[in-house]
Amino acid sequence: MSDYKLLIDGALVDGASTMEVINPATEEVLAICPRGSEAQLDAAIAAAKAAYPGWAMVALSQRRDLILKLADAISAKRFELARLLTQEQGKPLPEAEAEITFAEAFIRQLVVHELPVRVLEDSESRRVELHRRPLGVVGAIIPWNFPVWLTLFKLPLALLAGNTIVLKPAPTTPLTTLRLGEMMAGIFPAGVVNIVTDQNDLGERLTTHPDVAKISFTGSTETGRKVMASAAGTIKRVTLELGGNDAALVLPDVDPAKVAPAIFDAAFVNAGQVCIAIKRVYAHSAIYDSLCRELARLAEEVVVDDGLKQGVRMGPLQNRAQYEKVKDFLASGHADGTIIAGGVVEDRPGYFIRPTIVRDISDGARLVDEEQFGPILPIIRYDDPDEALARANNSPMGLGGSIWSSDREKARDLAKRMESGTVWINKHLDLDAAIPFSGAKQSGLGMELAEEGFHEFTQVHVINEAR
Repeated sequence: MSDYKLLIDGALVDGASTMEVINPATEEVLAICPRGSEAQLDAAIAAAKAAYPGWAMVALSQRRDLILKLADAISAKRFELARLLTQEQGKPLPEAEAEITFAEAFIRQLVVHELPVRVLEDSESRRVELHRRPLGVVGAIIPWNFPVWLTLFKLPLALLAGNTIVLKPAPTTPLTTLRLGEMMAGIFPAGVVNIVTDQNDLGERLTTHPDVAKISFTGSTETGRKVMASAAGTIKRVTLELGGNDAALVLPDVDPAKVAPAIFDAAFVNAGQVCIAIKRVYAHSAIYDSLCRELARLAEEVVVDDGLKQGVRMGPLQNRAQYEKVKDFLASGHADGTIIAGGVVEDRPGYFIRPTIVRDISDGARLVDEEQFGPILPIIRYDDPDEALARANNSPMGLGGSIWSSDREKARDLAKRMESGTVWINKHLDLDAAIPFSGAKQSGLGMELAEEGFHEFTQVHVINEAR
């Protein structure tokens, strides 16, 4: 039925039906993909449950070795994977190559963790030990903006801890994940890793299934609420990495020409479809006009086209639904501010919107208050940094944020008071496998990456022995 297969219980199988995957740069059918059914999802969960006891008994060092084989397999196929990723996701080929490279690197960096027994007390009356055990079957739901990288935020830590996993990729970007499944079928024991696709119709079954012990979800806050509610019936563990409306607070002591390129890149990478991209900039009146001019100049220089073409800096939006949403945000930019670069939807095939800079806009506008998740950046003027910080904090979101200043002490003071899971100073979008990542407020629950993220895939198990 298809060149692509689901992975269920170690076997590469057809879906119960098929679905089309669209190239967002052309709006043409890229591939016919298998579409899993509820029965196939149940079979994948059953396979993961059956494989769990044996996998949990495998020594952690042996589990690590198998996970590292996946990193080696990705390295060997990195160019093929990157090209496919560009075709299904839309990002320029250099960005796709970077995603594959980062994904491989994160595997290698994440599997360094151990699960030592901690002795909490060893006295005449008792010995108390803290162990960490795997949870069981993990359901991982992956979004369409970084389908490979975000899969490999989750899978290495889940498997290293001794869990088995069922992956559900986004329906608009399943292909590269299914290619990973072909690699994993030859590496891991049957049932340890399973991959089932859908048309956004199997998520509730996965999150409510009694044999799934944990859900690790990356996606929108709206969907995250549904995941959390549906997981409540069986008190599943959940890790939610959700939307952000990251603010960059730019102080008057910066040189706009120097900081503008870094701010621009942090706002417009992957066509702005990044949960922790800069979504709004608060710029002091003293440098407001200069910063707006620099950002507009950078926006006008960007080549927007099919990501496979040489020299392209920005590809299309990933799917039509997101494209229509971003067009609505463009209307907000026209109505509530002054567009000084971009702002035009080109009459051509593909979901293309040029990078857009909007000035003379303020809090209360939809483009400022909501997450646009696209290539539009509002620049808000302020006079008092403390007041601007209060405005930046006045959001239900709190994923990331950044402070830009040549005064390190002032920047650190503001950073300590910014209400987000991560705050950067004079940079943005700096992720590392060794640094824990989580959102504040409605931007997430739980941790990813680093030892803290590893522990999210374990259950604390205390043994308290009388002497």
